[in-house]
Amino acid sequence: MEAWLEHLITQSLAWSLVVVMVVAFLESLALVGLLLPGAVLMATLGTLIGSGQISLYPAWGAGIVGCLLGDWLSYYIGWQFKAPLHRWRFLKRHQAMLDKTEHALYQHSMFTVLVGRFIGPTRPLVPLVAGMLELPVRKFIPPNIIGCLLWPPVYFMPGILAGVAIDVPHAEQGRGFIWLLLAVALLVWCGVWLCWRLWRAGKQHDWATAWLPRARLSWLAPLVMAAALVSLVAIQFHPQMPIFRHLLWRVFIG
Repeated sequence: MEAWLEHLITQSLAWSLVVVMVVAFLESLALVGLLLPGAVLMATLGTLIGSGQISLYPAWGAGIVGCLLGDWLSYYIGWQFKAPLHRWRFLKRHQAMLDKTEHALYQHSMFTVLVGRFIGPTRPLVPLVAGMLELPVRKFIPPNIIGCLLWPPVYFMPGILAGVAIDVPHAEQGRGFIWLLLAVALLVWCGVWLCWRLWRAGKQHDWATAWLPRARLSWLAPLVMAAALVSLVAIQFHPQMPIFRHLLWRVFIG
């Protein structure tokens, strides 16, 4: 699918923006986003942005439009069809996630709408459940707009970094630099993820809970995060890093 996307995108700028908007729309649409590998597709699009095949800001704008359309349609579906949705067998299979989303919306509605956009399993559910709970529009729209403004670049970024790294000239140490950059990125991601779990300890129970209890997270998360920050600083002194920063800067200035 990624190869098909790349082929379609290279045909014209208009098609590329349509693809970005459709991917963002489907990733945000109620329940469809649970089945679509949206994070992978957005990262693929980010790779094309990083390699210069798509401009960042038009893609960002198309992503915002897709997010807003998907979220608002999901909210409307939840508002209009809440009774049939409660009886739908497919939704009952995700009842635990629905209950958690509903509880979060009751407790912190605006915060949940904003943060839920960045959490894969809840992204296509939060607007739907907000509509089913008849959350007032004034509480849904502002955090939803903020989330839709910020979500595309966040999900593009891993792909952008990969696309820029691929464009770094393969000098004598070039290939080693790409793998080093990947290792640093994974370490930073692990540090952020572990800190998130530490913050959510006691509230989040899933496959990793038994392996990462609070006692272990209390020392593991700071340790990994410190190692990530040290590696992030250290890689700035790599000979290839000025080239990488220059290429990355070109992505953002157009």
